[in-house]
Amino acid sequence: MEANKLILHSDLNNFYASVECLYRPEIRKFPVAVCGDPELRHGIVLAKNQKAKVLGIKTGEVIHSAKNKYPDLVIVPPDMTLYNKFSRWVHEIYEEYSDFIQDYGCDEAWIDVSDIARDEQDAKIIADEIRNRIKEELCVTCSIGVSFCKIFSKLASDMKKPNATTVISRDNYKELVWNMPADNLLFVNRGTMRILQAAKINTIGELAAAPVELLEKLFGKVGRYIHKYANGDDNSSVAHKDYIEPVKSIGNNETTYRDMINIDDVWRVIYMLSESVALRLRQQRMKCRTVKIYIREFDLQFCDRQGKLEKPSYLAKDIADKAIDIFHTRYKFTKPLRTLGVRGCDLVPDDIGIQTNLFDDFEQDEKREALEQAIDNIRYRFGCDSIHRGVVLMDRKLTHIPSDYNRSSYRVGSFNNA
Repeated sequence: MEANKLILHSDLNNFYASVECLYRPEIRKFPVAVCGDPELRHGIVLAKNQKAKVLGIKTGEVIHSAKNKYPDLVIVPPDMTLYNKFSRWVHEIYEEYSDFIQDYGCDEAWIDVSDIARDEQDAKIIADEIRNRIKEELCVTCSIGVSFCKIFSKLASDMKKPNATTVISRDNYKELVWNMPADNLLFVNRGTMRILQAAKINTIGELAAAPVELLEKLFGKVGRYIHKYANGDDNSSVAHKDYIEPVKSIGNNETTYRDMINIDDVWRVIYMLSESVALRLRQQRMKCRTVKIYIREFDLQFCDRQGKLEKPSYLAKDIADKAIDIFHTRYKFTKPLRTLGVRGCDLVPDDIGIQTNLFDDFEQDEKREALEQAIDNIRYRFGCDSIHRGVVLMDRKLTHIPSDYNRSSYRVGSFNNA
């Protein structure tokens, strides 16, 4: 570990809701939640203000549940253009202190201040100054964690909210961190926590003391990394502010206007999503070697499954056929589905050399690629709704997707040693 590394993690408090209350003074004195559109079945709480938080309203819960807790809750739709503008303004403040700034969503960022701070106390003074400037100049608040590594600076920023600075140092991290539940640690999610609890591991300290061999048996190589993180052994660096991370996978998911109740519904939505993913792969000049599907049932239980393609592809039919095969062979369809997702992973450049066999039909592959390029050109000239596969036309409400196709791109992890 580098002895002189000093990293801040800044987390804007109740960000979406704070911005809404700033621009709508008439709602500031009420509990407020920023929520998705229930007509599109995206009706969940995306953010809430402090007054709503005190009432027990949680990010991610459905509007109906939040309203049951407080019927007079003020619901407002999200304005991502405004939030992104605020995020840029916050970044301008960060950039006065460091060139090494790495986003973790639009409301969180790591900032490496090792070049201007001698120790944690210096770093805390800088963090307090940043917090005060954000409050005075932009009228929103943030919590900042200070530590010797990214994993603990993120943990520190969550410890005191709102508008606070918390320091986790090499001297106090065992005292502050090791008694906390293990799922407070980044990358330990609910599923991971259930497995840990079954192994009698409940706290970060117990995770730090657990045999690495046991964790690798439970989680594969991920087990080794969460063990290191629990011990503060995180050597990952904060990326330069101008660094653009390479795209690792490209995917879309869609919550449909009604539940998918039969395989025909699933087939149509998978084809619609695969068209979108294939188009964006071609735009990136990439092909995928693995297809992953995400499935969320009507009761919000979810899972994902994946499978390898025979050879890399950016063709919608190849991606859709593999996605449907994964669905049939690796998932038991017993409940109506609320959401489906398709993702292309293990990306390679589209001009990479590919190992082939005697049975590959190169001429047919070239024709299929030329056909999809021609479809791309038609959509570019006349709009995304100008041409569709017949399969998606059977229920256009079910297979509707915004015409920009600009959904989820998944980049490499924030911890570059993982």
